[in-house]
Amino acid sequence: MQVADGFPGVVPVRDSKNPTGPSLTLTADAWAAFITGVVAR
Repeated sequence: MQVADGFPGVVPVRDSKNPTGPSLTLTADAWAAFITGVVAR
């Protein structure tokens, strides 16, 4: 997983093994909720 920075308010995410494939663009709040959920597991 690769996460880009420098995009105010959003977090672009892509598969590091398939960098030309699709990507996701999450809001900063959605990204924070995702990370919180991962850490809680």
